[in-house]
Amino acid sequence: MDGQTYLAYDYPLLSVFWSMLWLFLWIMWFVLLFRIVVDIFRDDDLSGWAKAGWLVFTILLPFLGVFVYVIARGRNMGRREVAQARAQQAAFDSYIRETAHGAGARPSSVDELARLSEIRSRGDITDEEFRRAKELVLSGQGPSSGTGAGSSAGR
Repeated sequence: MDGQTYLAYDYPLLSVFWSMLWLFLWIMWFVLLFRIVVDIFRDDDLSGWAKAGWLVFTILLPFLGVFVYVIARGRNMGRREVAQARAQQAAFDSYIRETAHGAGARPSSVDELARLSEIRSRGDITDEEFRRAKELVLSGQGPSSGTGAGSSAGR
């Protein structure tokens, strides 16, 4: 028990705030450093050698490398990030559409009935043709396009 005991009043409140500030700044620094490294690899305008040069510069001289990168290429960092986010969203949306509709699958009976109703409201088919096509769709015997298209093509 020869060790010196530190109590709470040995580390004043201002020192706690100062330590927290430095910790926060270091965390921000590493976030910025990693964002720049990701941006270096994301940029399609840079050649492989330019990417390697920027990466070596930011790793060997991190403070200077990051500041020079932000000054030289920082304007387009946000644009590249937005472009990547939009591309990811478009890919996700197309995946959802393909999955929901089934790639190459037959449209659902609800879609066919809605299309039939639209064709009837335009006056391309009569009420009797609509009724027959609806019965075919609901019975699952065939798509409505054969019934409606054949009768409306002769008009």
